[in-house]
Amino acid sequence: MIEWPAIILTLQLAAVTTIILLLLGTPLAWWLANSRGAWHSTVAAVTAMPLVLPPTVLGFYMLLLFSPDAPIGAAWLTVTGDTLTFSFSGLVLASCVYSLPFMVQPLQAAFETLGRAPLEAAASLRASPLDSFFSVVIPQCRRGFLTTTVLTFAHTIGEFGVVLMVGGNIPERTRVISIAIYEHVETLNYAQAHALSGLLLVFSFIVLLVVYAGNKRAPVRVM
Repeated sequence: MIEWPAIILTLQLAAVTTIILLLLGTPLAWWLANSRGAWHSTVAAVTAMPLVLPPTVLGFYMLLLFSPDAPIGAAWLTVTGDTLTFSFSGLVLASCVYSLPFMVQPLQAAFETLGRAPLEAAASLRASPLDSFFSVVIPQCRRGFLTTTVLTFAHTIGEFGVVLMVGGNIPERTRVISIAIYEHVETLNYAQAHALSGLLLVFSFIVLLVVYAGNKRAPVRVM
């Protein structure tokens, strides 16, 4: 029997996280690609920290930050009437932090590869910086956007340590696929573990296939 509530919750978490990170990660990646100021190395290091930190360590500190006794958790509780810990909102915020480098780094690489020449050409035609970004940068960097969107979505679906620490295992509230697999293995319910693990295995293959096929077919336009 497939656990549809866990699958639906996981897809919702991945979709919301990806959308939020697209909105927040795109300007951050652009700044990292074009800035060489004093704060560049510090911001880049902080952004990449989830890649090297054990998920349980990151989840532990986020659990402390999201606690009702902490300023962030207390403010959220006051505004929404719900806690960040052991809630879907807490999972979203934790996932945004944990998946941030998967959104920012591919976009930063795409922006750096693009260079300044296309923007200078657009500026010579009196295009504003915002118009240049939407009419020049985004079309030219669509490979980067495809890669970063798919990888961020897939990475969020596969999260375990962070979501377990922040959200626990509450059915239809914080129980995602990875946690369900862990519980099935603990209870020796290998049939269910096989079903969910096989689903993630097929999904991972499809994700990589989409990324490689999309990048291979997308032509590079030179202005």
